[in-house]
Amino acid sequence: MDTKGKRPYKDERDQEIQVKSESHALEFVVAATQILTIICLFKGNPAWKGSLSLLFIGAAAKLFYKYKNYEEKPYFYVGIGIGIIGMALMIWFCITG
Repeated sequence: MDTKGKRPYKDERDQEIQVKSESHALEFVVAATQILTIICLFKGNPAWKGSLSLLFIGAAAKLFYKYKNYEEKPYFYVGIGIGIIGMALMIWFCITG
């Protein structure tokens, strides 16, 4: 049986590659959402409120993750503020369309 090049377990390098790939994918989604928000805003489409709210909620989640790792309270407090803005925009979008 040929097992050359195959590793039976994931090591730290595999975990680092996984984290970096997820980070790059998230950055791409954020950039695409920003472009979508601007296009909707210029075209007068009310969906800009929903996509903008997703950007705020994503930023809050990123700050909560940093708070979890660094345990510095400013990350938590700013994350709460940005999350509230994101949720308010989402509720506004759901009500007004």
